[in-house]
Amino acid sequence: MDQYNSSMESSRRRLPPLSALRAFEAAARHQSFRLAAAELSVTATAISHQIRQLETLLGVPLFERQVRKVVLTAEGRALFPALRDSFDAMAAAVAPLLQPKRRRMLTVSATPAFVARLLIPRVADFQARHPDLDLRLHASTQVVDFAAQQIDAAIRYGKGNYHDLHSEQLLHTSFAPMCSPRLGLRTPKDLSRHPLLHFQWQPTLPEPPDWPAWARHAGQATSGFHRGVTFSDETHAIDAAIAGQGVALLNTALVADDLANGTLVTPFGPELDGFDYHLVRPAHALGDPAIDALRAWLREIVSAQPATRDSSTRKRRSK
Repeated sequence: MDQYNSSMESSRRRLPPLSALRAFEAAARHQSFRLAAAELSVTATAISHQIRQLETLLGVPLFERQVRKVVLTAEGRALFPALRDSFDAMAAAVAPLLQPKRRRMLTVSATPAFVARLLIPRVADFQARHPDLDLRLHASTQVVDFAAQQIDAAIRYGKGNYHDLHSEQLLHTSFAPMCSPRLGLRTPKDLSRHPLLHFQWQPTLPEPPDWPAWARHAGQATSGFHRGVTFSDETHAIDAAIAGQGVALLNTALVADDLANGTLVTPFGPELDGFDYHLVRPAHALGDPAIDALRAWLREIVSAQPATRDSSTRKRRSK
């Protein structure tokens, strides 16, 4: 039975050359050898030659050659619809494969400081690893609407209580007094000689790790720790500290590179415990390969930072 089926299948596939069938189908559709030649990017003589070969192979004429035109014979009219429909079906099957592949846009929302200090210096590495993904960075401290804003994942700072979202801890943070080494600070008493640099915390964050909190933790009165310059953005406070404009209480993870190259120093302690950065995404996005790739990349980034221990293993700062 198998041999019979193979024989039948083989006999069904005994076709004339595809080039000759294409030439006939185009000429029949246009009723013109010249227009068929233009469509197939060959000469009219080549079309005529292909059709002559097909007619010889089939043993029947397919066209009547008249002055300045060709007309299908009865055999040609019978053959044309089947070939036309077959070529249309093949074109429809191939067309999706010829379309340029749509690239995946991966949109990530994060705090402006996290974007500026940890992501932007490393985006080229992500693109090199995942050339099929386009990364869009959305910098904001505001709560995002994942669906309305077309955001795939967010990196948020806080206690990790994100209702109806999947959240996992990425990085625990700590804060320390930092400044340019040019200021020459040695002890907390030196703070009185320099401006204190502040930045506005997101209003939803209780008891932010700011200068008054640091003063309480250090056992000092908080009255003198509200003075100085306040920035609306954490990155501006970092830039001002690097420029020698004062002393800032900064996230050690965000300025690890600056501490390593000496543009910032931590002249004294104590270090103030902070909150956590979390990777947040809708529950339905679990298992998304693009977000999993982002997660793995973020894990590599934060593993290189100085404050990566889980918050449950650290003593929370003094109230």
